[in-house]
Amino acid sequence: MKVTSLTTYTVPPRWLFLKIETDEGVTGWGEPVVEGRAATVAAAVEELADYVVGQDPRNIEDLWTVMYRAGFYRGGPIMMSAIAGIDQALWDIKGKALGVPVHELLGGRVRESIRTYSWIGGDRPADTAAAARAAVDRGFTAVKMNGTEELQYIDTWDKVERCLENVQAIREAVGPNVGIGVDFHGRVHKPMAKVLIKELEPFKLMFIEEPVLSEHASSLLDVMRNTPTPIALGERLYSRWDFKEILATGAVDIIQPDPSHCGGITEARKIANMAEAYDVALALHCPLGPIALATCLQIDAGCYNAFIQEQSLGIHYNTSNDLLDYVTDPSVFDYQDGMVKIPDGPGLGIEVNEEYVVERAAEGHRWRNPVWRHKDGSVAEW
Repeated sequence: MKVTSLTTYTVPPRWLFLKIETDEGVTGWGEPVVEGRAATVAAAVEELADYVVGQDPRNIEDLWTVMYRAGFYRGGPIMMSAIAGIDQALWDIKGKALGVPVHELLGGRVRESIRTYSWIGGDRPADTAAAARAAVDRGFTAVKMNGTEELQYIDTWDKVERCLENVQAIREAVGPNVGIGVDFHGRVHKPMAKVLIKELEPFKLMFIEEPVLSEHASSLLDVMRNTPTPIALGERLYSRWDFKEILATGAVDIIQPDPSHCGGITEARKIANMAEAYDVALALHCPLGPIALATCLQIDAGCYNAFIQEQSLGIHYNTSNDLLDYVTDPSVFDYQDGMVKIPDGPGLGIEVNEEYVVERAAEGHRWRNPVWRHKDGSVAEW
């Protein structure tokens, strides 16, 4: 079997899909994207195609190694996301060629389904209690929200109070046993993160996500180690080498690699296994489309330390299209009692509606991250 072509499709609301074709008619799909940089990743995929076309798609480990090591410069969000989508599609091809789901090729599954959480609110949290209650009424047992709006290095107490009031309203609305994740989104600097982590402790959160940017985590180690609230991060780390240093600190309880950003199934699986050796839980990052979610579920199936899965159904970014629009059989992602089953079809376990992908790619998108500014006019972290 030989790879004959790689084709990317930029589809709304902010995704990039990849189709890899072979000379035996077996096709694989991946989702290589950096949100806000879809065209850049598509260009990287096109460049990497030189290493893949004409090769046997089943030699995944070798192809991954060539794409990562043969270019001299390595790592980072663009390159690792391009590799990720190609890797996902190669695994999809291999599973389809053998007639088995990807998790069977990875040693089989340790679970039949996995817990999921629902996003509530948007970038500027307000009136989130009703949204949390609605998510629970739909069967979800965990929710996640953005914790704050923009924050200066040292900011006023009213912004702290606003965060606490939002979280308190959610806790009161859903009761003590529903998990609440509060995402600082890397928009909080160390001085204010210290304050917020301490003040949020009474709400018994499921986790605090990205309390500071990962590159600043070393400045907050004592706080993260000593809080009773689990600390999660990793969506902006791109390889096992990035995660190695974070895991060694002992300050992180949950890692969140994104298999569409961190080198695909091949690398995410290695990161997850490395985290297990540190007794750290896995919660794969996935505010993306159906191919990315199917990829995550194939990894979750065989990773003992996976405990919850992010998914984008109804997320505030999905304005023109949503998670289920691009799959032929949406029931593959049926959510029941806050859980989603591991797809057991061949490859990634989903059938992409290629006709609709082509139709929506004709419109495409030019999604960009919003630019926030403080009152003084300086740029704020989004």
